[in-house]
Amino acid sequence: MDFLYYILVGGLLLLASPFLILRALVSSSFRNEIKGRMKGANSLPELKDTLWIHASSVGEVRLAKILIAGLIKEGESRPIALSTFTPTGYALALEEKLPNVFRLPLDFPFWLNPVFDRLQPSKLVLIEAELWPSLLRLCKRRSIPVIQVNGRVSEKSVQSYGKFPAFLLWMTESIGQFSMRSQTDADRFLQLGVAKEKVLATGNIKFDVTSIETEDKFQPQWKADSMVLVFGSTRPGEEGPIMEALVQLQKEFPNLIGVIAPRHMERCREVEDLIREFEVEYALLSKQDDLTNCSVLLVDSLGKLNAFYKSATVAYVGGGFNPRFGGHNILEPAALGKPVLFGKFMNNFEEEAKLFKQSEGGLQLQNIEELYDVLKRLLMNPDERQKLSQAAEKTVKANSGALRRNIELIRST
Repeated sequence: MDFLYYILVGGLLLLASPFLILRALVSSSFRNEIKGRMKGANSLPELKDTLWIHASSVGEVRLAKILIAGLIKEGESRPIALSTFTPTGYALALEEKLPNVFRLPLDFPFWLNPVFDRLQPSKLVLIEAELWPSLLRLCKRRSIPVIQVNGRVSEKSVQSYGKFPAFLLWMTESIGQFSMRSQTDADRFLQLGVAKEKVLATGNIKFDVTSIETEDKFQPQWKADSMVLVFGSTRPGEEGPIMEALVQLQKEFPNLIGVIAPRHMERCREVEDLIREFEVEYALLSKQDDLTNCSVLLVDSLGKLNAFYKSATVAYVGGGFNPRFGGHNILEPAALGKPVLFGKFMNNFEEEAKLFKQSEGGLQLQNIEELYDVLKRLLMNPDERQKLSQAAEKTVKANSGALRRNIELIRST
């Protein structure tokens, strides 16, 4: 099957080459994207016996940061290299000063083999749902052990893989251990035919976000009596209702500050244009040093969201009102003891959403139009906020421990 796959992918690349060349000629950003990806690990020193960790985008890179810090704390002696897929993930990894960061090239042996030669990996660790056929098959050919940590499988993925079960089993043959973040995810892999002895439910590493001490140089400073609403990882269709609720709430709570952090930085211009339509004063984080007089802040810089969650009175985590987005990480504010609001479509974080609903550590809204009423109630009721905060923090602590279990797996398999 290897030969057929490479013929298929090679043929598709050949067919697409005229379009890719034309786009590269007219778009400098696309040229830079291709150059960065094709460079692969060439900028890294030649390594040996490397522990290679692959993360896709911003969320996986944040998890990789926790994992790498835990490995180093436990005495990992091998050099660590981190590959990312998206440009935002790469930018965050560089900003966080994670070790030996590079962009994963196209999933084809011609570009991947030089990466293997430079890293000489002793093991590949895949974070969450990152499965690349050529990458995995080359690991098998080179006898490099592979482990997937914090693995997740959505119901949609089960349906897709279920149509081609033989392809999934061929692709994942080199993975020696699937360390899944929940029993639900583990059961889904078993349903797809993966061998039972390969699949473990070890818990979600993201619950261990507070177990690794990190130094956050950036700390927003507000006026002493300020209340701060942080709207994190917002998606298209959310910022309008957020602004409507925020403008009305600021009439009733003059000391209220709204912080909006889009999930993708490239949407900041679009979100800024929307904020202007409400004719309110606002500031961009990248251009604002003094936040004490700020009433609406647009976060247009990577890696700052957690610092804002720390100062939040209430946190809203976006992406939960469209099944296509599937929700975002509600654990980060919850681990900081913040009341958390999120939407009804949490298929990317369904176990976490279920836990917070059961423990009353978070509030799940059925539609975004509820936002104003729920926020107003919480702002007026400090006792309810405190109850939510304590339940959220308790839930996170009760479900921690996956980091140590996964570090043991990485070091033993």
